[in-house]
Amino acid sequence: MSARESFDTAGVGHPAARRTAVVLLHGLCSTPDELRPVESSLRSLGYAIHPLPIAGYSFDAELTVQRATPFAGWIDAIEQKVDALRATHDRVMLIGISAGASLALGAAIRCGRRVDALVLMSTTLRFDGWSVPRRQFFLPLAFYTPLGRFWKYRERPPYGVKNERVRAWIERELRTRRISSAGASVIGIAHLREHDRLIRHVRARLAQVVCEDVLALHAREDEVASIANLDILARGLRCASFRTVILGNSFHMITIDNDRQQVIRETLEFAAAVAHGTA
Repeated sequence: MSARESFDTAGVGHPAARRTAVVLLHGLCSTPDELRPVESSLRSLGYAIHPLPIAGYSFDAELTVQRATPFAGWIDAIEQKVDALRATHDRVMLIGISAGASLALGAAIRCGRRVDALVLMSTTLRFDGWSVPRRQFFLPLAFYTPLGRFWKYRERPPYGVKNERVRAWIERELRTRRISSAGASVIGIAHLREHDRLIRHVRARLAQVVCEDVLALHAREDEVASIANLDILARGLRCASFRTVILGNSFHMITIDNDRQQVIRETLEFAAAVAHGTA
């Protein structure tokens, strides 16, 4: 089922699309802007789109200091949203990017067959990309000992983006704001510690993901998480249909980088197949 077939002759979304709810999960300490291109394309086809800011996970512009909450609460928020949407829709699909992909998996583990499908973008179950410094392996000392009390992660070039024009745009945003379309300029240790706990939780339970269909999109040159993350998914997931797409001209933030049109196209085609039961 193609994305074009999600339209009826009047140009209104196909009933199957309208009966399909899509929850969008952005990256750690970031905002729904990361998935805005995918959101607008799905919305134009009639899907019920729900970007989901989560307290203690998402960036909160009203707070001077971002406060993290336990990752189980992040999954609670998604489960509550899924349950509410199942009362009014035939199908629920989760789309997550980066840490949002880990969250989508965590929610799928919790929700079981209440989640029908997943789109996992730049899945980060292991930080092993080409830009990750070797000292990254000492991060558990920062996460779980007093040594990390004052440590923060600061965003730096290439900001997850291969496209130089988009990268320059992100740099301009970060000169005047604490957040850009690629995420926060600084992520505190508490958020990183809870993300680490989420990753450990998900990796130990991947076989408990029972939704039928999973699409994973990943850049070959992802500087944060290598395509070995796809192997982790392939070995661990037990879903009926697991498809991967490797992108050739992007870094980590594939929704705003050179391959963004392919990311949108693949997502729309997958969503149409899920909506019509042909995935």
